[in-house]
Amino acid sequence: MSIFSTGLSGLNAAQNALASTSNNISNVYTPGYNREVTVLGESGTGTGGVQVNDIQRQFNRYVADQLNDATSKTSALETYGTQVEQIDNLLADEAAGLSPLMQDFFSSMEDLASAPSDPAARQGVLGSADTLSAQFRSFDGYLQDMQNGINGQIEDEVTQINNTTEQLGSINREIALARAKQGEAPNALLNQRDQLVHELSERMDLRLNIQDGKSYNVSLPNGQPLVMGDRSFKLEAMASPEDPQRTVVGYPDSSGNVRALDEDAISGGTLGGLMDFRAETLDKTQNQIGQMAVSLAVAVNRQHAEGIDLNGDAGGEFFSIGEPRAFSAERNTGTAEIAGAAFDADSIDQLKATDYTVRVTDAAAPAFEVMREDTGAVLEAADVDYAGGELSFGGLTLSFDDPAGLADNDRFVVQPVRRAAGGLESAIGDTDRIAAAGPGGGSGNNENALALQDIQQKSVVGGSASLSEAYASLVSDVGNRTNIVQVNLEAQQGLSQQLEAVQQSESGVNLDEEAANLIRYQQYYQANAKVIDTATSVLDTVLGLRG
Repeated sequence: MSIFSTGLSGLNAAQNALASTSNNISNVYTPGYNREVTVLGESGTGTGGVQVNDIQRQFNRYVADQLNDATSKTSALETYGTQVEQIDNLLADEAAGLSPLMQDFFSSMEDLASAPSDPAARQGVLGSADTLSAQFRSFDGYLQDMQNGINGQIEDEVTQINNTTEQLGSINREIALARAKQGEAPNALLNQRDQLVHELSERMDLRLNIQDGKSYNVSLPNGQPLVMGDRSFKLEAMASPEDPQRTVVGYPDSSGNVRALDEDAISGGTLGGLMDFRAETLDKTQNQIGQMAVSLAVAVNRQHAEGIDLNGDAGGEFFSIGEPRAFSAERNTGTAEIAGAAFDADSIDQLKATDYTVRVTDAAAPAFEVMREDTGAVLEAADVDYAGGELSFGGLTLSFDDPAGLADNDRFVVQPVRRAAGGLESAIGDTDRIAAAGPGGGSGNNENALALQDIQQKSVVGGSASLSEAYASLVSDVGNRTNIVQVNLEAQQGLSQQLEAVQQSESGVNLDEEAANLIRYQQYYQANAKVIDTATSVLDTVLGLRG
């Protein structure tokens, strides 16, 4: 190789190295960009010179996978923490909480017992009852707004996930075409693809499989594909087939029909965090608030009915309360529906803060299996009673419109207390109708007012806790969960930051290092240019000798 060729090969190498360095500098703040390095090698001709072997992308698959996994977990905890803090702040607010209002209500009963005929004391009872029931309704409204908000956020997340998986399929196709035409894919396309995978991991947990070391296939943790080569499969936000007011994630089956995924099939990322929060905290809190509202209403109503009002009549309902809710599963083959649902005052101590799934095990009998949604436990046969078209369990009774229309494996979702707090209202507007007196007593009798006051100390919630104890337990439970999430988040954020540092040390652009490279490769270029200049001078001298 001539001195000219040797110098030209050096110039070409220097130009490539300068181009890589300048590209690194210009993309220092580009998300997903991986630093490029020009790999030089001795010319294979054996006559000297240098050649560019590769423009190498500094990317570590192992570190990227670890970082994506950590990002998914961090994103889930951040989402969970943001949501649970809202409930924690709501419940822990001493001024706006339920605890002081329940205390005020029973204190007004104490005042009534001291002066059962006093109009002011009676008005105080009605005022405190109205305030307490209004706060229960306010809590229910706040929590239901959160449920609706999560439905909307799930829809948004699914839309973003579908957009990302569609882009991944397109990038896979572009990379395949580039490999076919050029023998290798441009680093820019590879960076874009890895960045899309990273963005997808922020929204949900996923499984990445690299087919033949080239094409990216992405699937849900249960193996259902989201991206296969250039094909993408869309998720769908849909109403739950068992609870139409609840948005869940659907996936197309082999026939193209969208089927709801089990909620635990989605984990990690913002989407998984939302669904975990809803299942573990929001549902539970709504049920606990509802259980307290029903327990209060039933206990006060039952005792109030034992007394006599100023008109000499037996006490009527003091509080009105919403009815249990029930839904038929979308895939039921039978025609029977739940015609009514009511609380059973005689077994109200069995009322739990949970939803139930009722399954028909024998339509001919009929016979049923009742499962608690919070624990997955099936109720003992002795705790489930069916007679005359009515099914009783857990402090409530369900009636079917047409028992003969039941079919084996029909399912019904029952929410005894989920929205009960929203239906709590004071049922008395006339102070004379407060039944403060005991049976056979006159207007000065305070026996029933004392009994109503004593409800504050009784274990009326689930047969095991007073109202104040149940509320304190709820506040503590949510507070503990908030703390646990925060501790886990801090630990996960620390891990994510460490992995980001490792990733940046390998793939990130260091401006100081690149600035030094600019000077180094500029000198390299100038030196090779000097070689060519020297070769030119030598050639001119040789030509001059010939003259």
